[in-house]
Amino acid sequence: MTKILLVEDEQTLQKTLGDIFTKEGYKVINALDGEVGLKLAKKEKPDLILLDVILPKMTGFEVLKELKNDSDTRFIKVVILTNLENVEDVEKALSLGATTYLVKTDYSLSGILEKVKKIIEK
Repeated sequence: MTKILLVEDEQTLQKTLGDIFTKEGYKVINALDGEVGLKLAKKEKPDLILLDVILPKMTGFEVLKELKNDSDTRFIKVVILTNLENVEDVEKALSLGATTYLVKTDYSLSGILEKVKKIIEK
């Protein structure tokens, strides 16, 4: 079963996305802050991580950097899912190793699901 780690501090969005992915047959693991997200990524080794940038304790950029510098987690696909949409943030995330960068307001929930499915299938 494909595992998705959802690192998102907005509980409503986390629950909604978690429900959608669960209905599609994915195992969903949740973290409300960057620190817990990083620990769960190392412990659970998910197939994909949906990672917000603005998080308590550790930013998404810090989590991404740690993941990509660790030989156990560097190959996990990481999708940045955030409200930050400036070019510098997109470039930073991609240069740190993110698979793709999605701005929350640009995608419907079904759009996020479709993007994630395509990434997992690759």
